[in-house]
Amino acid sequence: MRVSREKAEENRAAIVEAGARLFREQGFDRVSVADVCGEAGLTHGGFYGHFASKDALEAECVDAAFADKIAELTDPASVAAMVGRYLSATHRDNPGRGCAVAALGAAVPQRDELVRQHFAADIGKYLDALTAALVEEAGAGRDRAILLLSALVGGLTLARAGKASPELSEEILASLCGSLGALPPAGTAST
Repeated sequence: MRVSREKAEENRAAIVEAGARLFREQGFDRVSVADVCGEAGLTHGGFYGHFASKDALEAECVDAAFADKIAELTDPASVAAMVGRYLSATHRDNPGRGCAVAALGAAVPQRDELVRQHFAADIGKYLDALTAALVEEAGAGRDRAILLLSALVGGLTLARAGKASPELSEEILASLCGSLGALPPAGTAST
């Protein structure tokens, strides 16, 4: 039975949403097409009507995951508020709704060229949005955006890896949140 164009678009969106979350939670290799379709409430039989391959799904899911975080950067909240959300226990404990860079960045170099291209383009878009927020708020530029994103991703990764020691994990989040929230503007010396 054929489904309407609207229903097909709804099904595709459900697959992308489920995939974006599952890939961030479990990684690319631990999630199958059947897992994603099942999570979306669909059978995997129609998957190839929506995507040419699992790689194509991964690339689109990367785009969707980044789009959520880029939208947060255009929120009128301050950069310090964004840092606080990023370096929170909630973000640490919920990678499926979190930053794609922290969740998938280490796995991307081993993925298909399509996934690598999408991921790189999305990092560029994320840095553009972060740069715009920093310029507006603190007069800082792209170099500060790169520094901030690198520190956020590294800090969250360390906090997740150190979760076996809750005190250490919390210390990492709190220390970075305090330091990055007070990041001096571009051109000033830090102590």
